[in-house]
Amino acid sequence: MPSLFNGIRNNDTMDGTQLQFMSVTQSRYLVADQGGGATILADRTNASSWETFRLRRINETTFNFRVNGGQFWGVNSSGALVATATTPGPSETFQIVRRNSSFPTRVRIRAPNGLFLQVKNMTSITADRGDFTDWSNNDPSVFVAGNVGNLYGEYQICNGYGKANATEVLRNHRNTFITEKDFNFTASSGLNAVRIPVGWWIASDPNPPPPFVGGSLQFLDNAFSWAQKYNIGVIVDLHAAPGSQNPFEHSATRDGSQLWGNTDANINQTVQVIDFLAARYANNTALLAVELLNEPLAPGVNLSSLTKYYQDGYKAVRKYTSTAYVIMSNRLAIANQTELLQFAGNFTGTVLDVHYYNLFDSKFDTLTVQQNIDFVRNNRSADLKAITNQNGRPLTFVGEWAAAWAVQGGNATDYQRFA
Repeated sequence: MPSLFNGIRNNDTMDGTQLQFMSVTQSRYLVADQGGGATILADRTNASSWETFRLRRINETTFNFRVNGGQFWGVNSSGALVATATTPGPSETFQIVRRNSSFPTRVRIRAPNGLFLQVKNMTSITADRGDFTDWSNNDPSVFVAGNVGNLYGEYQICNGYGKANATEVLRNHRNTFITEKDFNFTASSGLNAVRIPVGWWIASDPNPPPPFVGGSLQFLDNAFSWAQKYNIGVIVDLHAAPGSQNPFEHSATRDGSQLWGNTDANINQTVQVIDFLAARYANNTALLAVELLNEPLAPGVNLSSLTKYYQDGYKAVRKYTSTAYVIMSNRLAIANQTELLQFAGNFTGTVLDVHYYNLFDSKFDTLTVQQNIDFVRNNRSADLKAITNQNGRPLTFVGEWAAAWAVQGGNATDYQRFA
């Protein structure tokens, strides 16, 4: 819910916020030379990925700046601004000082040495400017900051509020957002299952690692109780894995980093989370399925790491139940939608999950109502046929879809026909 972020001070600079900085004296944007691993320059007339920096929030005014290549801003021994550190520390910690509320985009950046960054020329940015400024276009330490993107996820809520406030905000949200009456409505509407996303830190509840806060496990327990009462099956979906399996906020990434699968450690940790969930709910009659991972994104998640994890995760579920389905999600951004078909078919009780949206791709931007409907009937039908084995190994599941599109001015009947 967007309103959950309203109480965070300076919520326009939460974790993962994407900023671009233009030097007022040069009328040029800061850029990570070579995308990272070298110096920071001020020589770009236009801003794109190399000129975009993602924040890691230390507090409401203090941050690390991550560049496109993954490195962090720092100041070298000669006082120049560089992006060479792969892990941020005190030497990579900067403070954003705003002019005032009337000019929120005009900022100065205080370096770890206490002095401000200044652009001496397009190839020289140094941390040696004092406190005084008139904030004019003649001050080389003044920048115009442009916000070109934000992340709105649980990581941002928890780190933005701090433990005590985040605990209260999330408790109030969970108490009101999905309640027993929604399960009653679901059952009375003829639906027989719910898919519930959880984050990996649920296995450490009530004391998960910072910045996450406890409380989610109790609400999952509540959901299982309501599901039993109304005869609804529960699909427990691991939506956020340690390290983040995609760069989107729903994977609980801090700043758009995608690190899941890079090491055996976070794969093994993810298997332990699945083990925890399977052990806790295997004997609950409402458990329908365990989804091992939501929307791993290629090529950051490679196929060999994913299939190794899926095999280990499957074994973890089968330690406790032989009847719950085990769902394996297709990778996003792959050409071959059948890449997991044979692998998943080697196991009993497996399901291949695919997600279909008439969104997030420019080819949908100009489609009419009827063209969107035709696309579902023809293209989606063919897509489903390609990944569906007649022997049911694996089964097929469209775990996400939406009656949303890029059509402007559609009426209620149009939406109903599309749905």
